[in-house]
Amino acid sequence: MKALRRTLLAILLFSAGLILPGLAPASAPAPAPNYPPAVGKLVAETKKQIKTIKMDEFRAAFDKKELGTLIDVREEEEFVDGYVPGATNIPRGLIEFRICKKVGFPNEVDMNKRLTLCCATGGRCSLATKSLQDLGFSNVVSADMKFEDWVKAGHPAEKPAKK
Repeated sequence: MKALRRTLLAILLFSAGLILPGLAPASAPAPAPNYPPAVGKLVAETKKQIKTIKMDEFRAAFDKKELGTLIDVREEEEFVDGYVPGATNIPRGLIEFRICKKVGFPNEVDMNKRLTLCCATGGRCSLATKSLQDLGFSNVVSADMKFEDWVKAGHPAEKPAKK
């Protein structure tokens, strides 16, 4: 009898775990990513070595068309859900290989061209900014903001046209 109760309780708890997350209101914030502390430390250390701008500075530069070339380093499936107008999608894992076309390669490459990188939370674009600095780019800025907050604040966002 005790074993049966334990089994039923385990099934009930397991089932509740499957059902309850789906009952959360749509407006509930997504849980914070659960990364090992070393990842957060790497991003924090990287942000000390690069130029970052907060959302208000980003918006001001956006309005004045002073962002230069805006690169969104999220994955393609994230980008298609919405992006800052004018952004080009180059996933972080491909940035070193694809950025050169944006700065004049194979003709004259402008290593001082203003590049502003953004992503979902500011982490990936920070790491990508550091990679571009390591390649010799001298005018790279990382947007230290969450794309979700950009949208919630009513700033412009768009989605790609359907094919």
